[in-house]
Amino acid sequence: MKKKRALVFAAVPLMLVLAACGTTESKADDKPDNAAAGDPVSLTDARGEVIELDSPATKVVSLEWMQTETLVSLGVMPVAHADGDAYNTWVAKAQVDGSVKDVGNRSEPSFTEIMKTGPELVLADTSGPEAIVKKLEDEGVPVLVLDTADGARQLDLMKDNVRLIAEAVGKTDQGEKIIGDLEESMEAGKEAIAESDAAGARFAMADGWAEGGNVTIRLFGTGSLMSDLAEGLGLENAWTGEVDAEWGLGTTDPEGLTALGDDVRFFYNSPVEADDVFGAQLEKNPIWNKLEFVTSGHLYPLEKGVWTFGGPVSAQEFVNQVVADLTE
Repeated sequence: MKKKRALVFAAVPLMLVLAACGTTESKADDKPDNAAAGDPVSLTDARGEVIELDSPATKVVSLEWMQTETLVSLGVMPVAHADGDAYNTWVAKAQVDGSVKDVGNRSEPSFTEIMKTGPELVLADTSGPEAIVKKLEDEGVPVLVLDTADGARQLDLMKDNVRLIAEAVGKTDQGEKIIGDLEESMEAGKEAIAESDAAGARFAMADGWAEGGNVTIRLFGTGSLMSDLAEGLGLENAWTGEVDAEWGLGTTDPEGLTALGDDVRFFYNSPVEADDVFGAQLEKNPIWNKLEFVTSGHLYPLEKGVWTFGGPVSAQEFVNQVVADLTE
């Protein structure tokens, strides 16, 4: 399996999100929307492995947050997922309820806790621990392994994964609806921005963290999910520095942001578990305070709970916020 690039931290308010995804009203025991309960399901995962299910899975364990978010948005509450204590903080619009068990860290989930749930299907990631996948499969538990990072097609990959998960749980109609709603929102947002003062604007999207007195800023460059979404709205990514091939991410410091140039709309996602480096450390930084997007007021914080490596709900939320910030 592919080695996962280290992420230092996992790491908008329109009614359209709830209307489009229905995440707060979905029930875990909803019947499949387009498949009889007894219909078999055959899936091919990122490894090329064929996963055979006797019927759409209803007892699903998710070992990555993107998969958890997608399940919830489809109306299927997982029986368990990994890193459960933090998930609801980071993914505000696709919350899990108290029935969902925590099976340990995403990097090292507990085989014992997973098996206690009697899973009909486990959703894993190509960057996850191979040993757990093998152990589950040795016990006869179907494991659908997804690849969630590809800098050449991040948004399309996310859509493909939504469709695959939707098929696994018998919710293909809902999966297509979620994807269609996102695409319609992007098209409407693109038109709205084109008619605004921000038409053709250059943007940057970042998060960051502090270690001692040093601030590291992570840019979502071309090839990242956030960039794919913003570019789909007709914006141009101002970050032309080096990014990794899988996630489309690059790092710099405050001085490095001068390379963005003028007339940039700067969006940023603040860490939830640490101080806001943009509103705390950087507001005292003389280089930061002289950047054109700071002095011109083109600085846009995302609301808490937008998971920048997520699924359709997080994507929808990001689109909503960008469009609102640039057109209101």
